[in-house]
Amino acid sequence: MPKILIDECIDRRLAREITGHEVSTVPEAGWAGLNNSNLLTKAQHEFDIFITIDQNLPSQQNLSKYDIAVVVLRSTTNRLSDLAPLIPEFLNSIASVKPGTFTLIGG
Repeated sequence: MPKILIDECIDRRLAREITGHEVSTVPEAGWAGLNNSNLLTKAQHEFDIFITIDQNLPSQQNLSKYDIAVVVLRSTTNRLSDLAPLIPEFLNSIASVKPGTFTLIGG
């Protein structure tokens, strides 16, 4: 079962929507405020998947150097009501996400 980390820009209540998996948020991990490079460096040692809404992250970071899969949720806002409907698609994608790559979910 993959360990999942949710970015601090996402409502922490989204973790409750991801059932059957171990889910933490960036603030719960004690990493709030870290830049993406430092965050991914730390996260790759404890988590398998990092969920964000930052659509620029894949172009700003060389994801191939990190041993963590990045999933970008694409919606009109970062509100829970807009992100929660993307979770079934995310859950279906878990088996196919690979470390060092990103997967786009939604919109």
